[in-house]
Amino acid sequence: MSNIGFIGLGNMGGPMVKNLVEAGHSVAVYDINNEAVIRAASYGGIAKADAIGTTESADVVITMLPAGEHVKSVYLENDNLIEHVNSDCLLVDCSTIDVLTAREVIARAKESDLEMIDAPVSGGVGGAEAATLTFMCGGTDSAFDKAEPVLKVMGKNIFHAGTAGSGQAAKVCNNLMLGIEMIAVSEGFVLADKLGLDKQKLWDIASTATSQCWAMTNYCPVPGPVPSSPANRDYQAGFTIAMMLKDLKLSQEAAKNNGAFTPLAALATDLYESFASTNQNDGLDFSSIIKLIENQ
Repeated sequence: MSNIGFIGLGNMGGPMVKNLVEAGHSVAVYDINNEAVIRAASYGGIAKADAIGTTESADVVITMLPAGEHVKSVYLENDNLIEHVNSDCLLVDCSTIDVLTAREVIARAKESDLEMIDAPVSGGVGGAEAATLTFMCGGTDSAFDKAEPVLKVMGKNIFHAGTAGSGQAAKVCNNLMLGIEMIAVSEGFVLADKLGLDKQKLWDIASTATSQCWAMTNYCPVPGPVPSSPANRDYQAGFTIAMMLKDLKLSQEAAKNNGAFTPLAALATDLYESFASTNQNDGLDFSSIIKLIENQ
């Protein structure tokens, strides 16, 4: 089994560490939130006082951080991990960040003769806990081949999307589509209610018709039709409004930088941002966007 350093123990990182420990890996852990470190240590993580401490004897270092600035800080700036890891250590960044930063960090790692992939995830907290995440990976064939066995401990679907940054590209495109789809499903159910159509009847029909999509069949934004959806738990988050807004903003940054026309994503970004800015809605599940549609 591998010696793994894991940095970033939030809602996603914590459960990922737990799955690695349960699979028999030795996992050194760090987070700026000491409570998260204590929690990870309670199920077998080896607590370290700083990010550099996780690199000692590490075969693999995994990061799960909030944004590109944090990834650059850990790998290139304040912690400068690429100067501290072993020469044969594999670097895996599972954060969701902008494509340009992912490519910059991987290029700098390559200059230090280190292999690295970007490997953002889809599946939310539930997927992290159940080890059913989807990993979208960018990097060389060699780096991906080395990372895949470790990623399989934490996920169900492991894809090599292409060269450096391709994982981030896949993630941002996926969540652009998902954000739009959730708004579309919400509009359909709100209109159905106005027309006097029972929500279960709409779900029974639409889930087998041409409007069928994951946002409806797995994450239906109204209570009832899908018992496991957050709508039945007062929109307790699996994937928050804030997280969706972050990804949509990344999509708009990518669209601007690459000359892509994304009018629906632009409108979706505005809608999620408007909803996030009121009544602390940013911590609700992203399917709660239906509340904005209902109240207009």
